[in-house]
Amino acid sequence: MSSTPPPIKLDPSPGVLRALLHTGYDALWIVAIALLSPLFLLRAATKPVFRRMALERLGFGLEALPARRRRVLIHGVSVGEVKGAAPLVRALTEHDPELDIVISATTETGLEVARQIFPGRRIVRFPIDLSWCVARFLARVDADVVVLIELEIWPNFLRQCNRRGIPVAVVNGRITEQSYERYLWFRRSLPQFNRISLFCVQLEEYAQRFRELGGLQSRVIVTGNMKADGLFRESTAERQRKVEELRSLIGPRDGQVTIVAGSTHAPEEVWFAEACRAAVPAARIVVVPRHPTRAADVKRELAQLGVRPQLLTELRRGDEHPDIEGVAIVDTIGELEAVYELADVVFVGGSLVEHGGQNMLEPAAQGCAVVYGPHVDNFRQEAALLETVGASRRVADRAQLRSVLAELAGDASARQRMAEAAQRAVKLQKGATSLTLRALVSRCLSS
Repeated sequence: MSSTPPPIKLDPSPGVLRALLHTGYDALWIVAIALLSPLFLLRAATKPVFRRMALERLGFGLEALPARRRRVLIHGVSVGEVKGAAPLVRALTEHDPELDIVISATTETGLEVARQIFPGRRIVRFPIDLSWCVARFLARVDADVVVLIELEIWPNFLRQCNRRGIPVAVVNGRITEQSYERYLWFRRSLPQFNRISLFCVQLEEYAQRFRELGGLQSRVIVTGNMKADGLFRESTAERQRKVEELRSLIGPRDGQVTIVAGSTHAPEEVWFAEACRAAVPAARIVVVPRHPTRAADVKRELAQLGVRPQLLTELRRGDEHPDIEGVAIVDTIGELEAVYELADVVFVGGSLVEHGGQNMLEPAAQGCAVVYGPHVDNFRQEAALLETVGASRRVADRAQLRSVLAELAGDASARQRMAEAAQRAVKLQKGATSLTLRALVSRCLSS
């Protein structure tokens, strides 16, 4: 196509002033690290996981990857972005089985989920945005193309990719109104969006924001939300084994309604348990904190309410016998979707607190009646999709959460209608991955 712009393989913003700006940006990183170094050293001395993470983000411990025909680096910040990359990885592999795909993430949970979803793939930690850390990372990975899931714009990383001739694409792109306003402040001092070869975005609303921030009209394409393509997993024997194991450990007795709180943030676990005890005391209650490292704190807080909390890991070890009258706490990574298969009603966390919500399409795809709070800024489109077809309920506060849980727990036909509407709505969103693959191949991988 004559109108298709070529991938960006040169620095579009050269010059002494730009170099000085990046030098100043590096200096800010160094000052911040120096000021926080006492805290970092203390944590590194007492927490091996933090010590390993810090060294990896500085670029240490990553060996040069072996020579290959072509290599793509796909980066997702944490769990949601890593899971969102799964359909694209499958599509790229089907398109070119010899393509070497490397997955990077920033958080420990993101890396853990990446290892589960992409067994056999090379999984690496994304570096901090210091010039020499980024340069070391890119030299070791030696990618031909970089793909950023949703939005991960770091000035030095993009600049180093340009200078090394590595095209960068943003896929499943989204940019909230708050992020857009923040980027507007800095677009003149650190223009970054003009360094990106391709934007494959979820909505026209996001596309317009990217264009206004410096993404050329011809480089921004609306392809839809890839996460919908990854929500319907093939029902394999291994998956069914996991679901049945979970059912035996944290599932309900016959006829008992199961209510799950997924991806919760403090203090939502306590609020949810209080609501369930008041509204549906006979329900089977399962809590899945967004960060499993909080599980011990959650267990202690729930015990103070007078309920009997049980950790999934303890049940698996046989330390305790399942108690359907207690609250089960899932303190593992990568099992949320399987837990949703046990649920009748799901409360999606991060929404009663001002976090911005979590992905409500995940329980919707599993055929659950979905409930969430008022704070869904990060998933406004997904919430609107479900609400339009009557597949979800948005509650204003804890009091309304109690009443809605009581209503849905007592009305099986209403739950069934919501579940069927939810699955239909999510299935209609499928197809974004094929559009994204086509754009990546023609604009970044063809040269």
